[in-house]
Amino acid sequence: MDWTLPLFAAIPLFAAAVAVLLPWRRARDVLHIGVPVAGILAGGWLFAHTAEHGTIAHNVGLYVGGVAIPFAADTFSAIMIITTMIVAATANWFATISGETVSRYYASLTLILITGVNGALLTADLFNFFVFIEVMLLPSYGLIAMSGTWARLAGGRTFVLVNLAASTLLLAGVGVLYGVTGSVNIAALQGAAAGNGPAVVAMGLVIIAIGAKAGVFPVHTWLPRTYPGTSAAVMGLFSGLHTKVAVYMLFRIYVNLFDLEDRWNWLIIALMLVSMVIGAFAGLAENSIRRVLGYQMINGMPFILVMLAFTSDDPQRALAAGLLYTLHHMITVAALILTSGAIEETYATGLLSKLSGLARRDPLVAALFAAGAFSIVGFPPFSGMWGKVLIVFEIARTADWWAWLVIAVIVIASVGALLSMLRVWREVFWGQPMQRYPDSLRVSTRLIAPSALLMAGSVAMFLFAGPLIDATLTATAGLLDTEGYASAVLGDDPVGVPDMTDLQGGR
Repeated sequence: MDWTLPLFAAIPLFAAAVAVLLPWRRARDVLHIGVPVAGILAGGWLFAHTAEHGTIAHNVGLYVGGVAIPFAADTFSAIMIITTMIVAATANWFATISGETVSRYYASLTLILITGVNGALLTADLFNFFVFIEVMLLPSYGLIAMSGTWARLAGGRTFVLVNLAASTLLLAGVGVLYGVTGSVNIAALQGAAAGNGPAVVAMGLVIIAIGAKAGVFPVHTWLPRTYPGTSAAVMGLFSGLHTKVAVYMLFRIYVNLFDLEDRWNWLIIALMLVSMVIGAFAGLAENSIRRVLGYQMINGMPFILVMLAFTSDDPQRALAAGLLYTLHHMITVAALILTSGAIEETYATGLLSKLSGLARRDPLVAALFAAGAFSIVGFPPFSGMWGKVLIVFEIARTADWWAWLVIAVIVIASVGALLSMLRVWREVFWGQPMQRYPDSLRVSTRLIAPSALLMAGSVAMFLFAGPLIDATLTATAGLLDTEGYASAVLGDDPVGVPDMTDLQGGR
């Protein structure tokens, strides 16, 4: 069934072309919601198949391994496809309800974005990863330009400049890596950066570029300045796709190319601790709901990536803890963004100073926002609790002084996130009822349905934590099976694959 892998990118791209040609808005809406829903089902099949049979791969044109354009899937990439498509389907559903899809090109742009996401999650080649990142970015520029407030113009400029710079750096790193090793195939480069100086430099450029796209300190300030300027539907789409594709590849690179080398642990820990504190407390200075949430997006990245520094004892469980938090963060942040979008669509503002008393006027909206805030902080009965508990347990397993330092900062950052969410709650949901709006004005049930569905998913992740944790363990087992990955991608008689033994001799 390996021949189906290119279809994950080909079908959304074909649907994007069809959506441009269709004159009927309803038909376009069906396409841009239906394709990611189909992606959820296909991702579920892919997870079950790879859990049973191991990594599968397909070389486009049936060229031999090391030469072809490779697609590869394991349980790790499959679970990421499932979750990204859940966020994409829900964000597109909200866009349909809120009237974003009145533009003829909205549906096709989101489908092209999905094409890039699926391709990036399934490619086994770093250059093709760069290509699919560009496929993601090009429609993103269009979505920013056509949605949101006037702030999108300034934010869009920043978004374009940062991502063009990061893409240039990414391409330069991939080029240097090819010059050093003779390949950019992930399977062929197994362990290539584990101690080899030139390869480490090349991969350093790649990681800096991907880190910038993920919004990791110190290249993070662009994200909360650009995402809130778009519409809530677009921000929700970006929150679950752009940054999490970057997280996926950072996990893949650190396992496959760095072989979980522990000499970088101190750097990872230092950067992630600072990122936690900034993401947690910087939102206290923002003046709108979605700007506060922009910093909560940044706050989630270090909780995920810090687990790369705690893989020496039990890498499968440590990576599974990071993956579980990734899945929780995608669902919860998207739910909060779409909830704020429902408020903005109804009251024409998301500014904290212009909203008050919504807890009495819109109790269901208030309940959804409170649920999302509890999940972000790590309170039950929501997915954030198990995400943080597993992270703390796996960090504590090492029993070193820096483990306790990281746990202490996690607690401090969680308190900071709680303070940010309480500030929004105090300004928006408490206080006197707004006098400038008629009492009959309420957030419609249709607008909050997408975020309600995502929060129901967060509760389900809490209630069914056992099967979910088992799924993340299966996913990280697939990620750690680098030999199976290499065998599936390269085949029995690969051509153009460098001898890593000779490369390692150049340390």
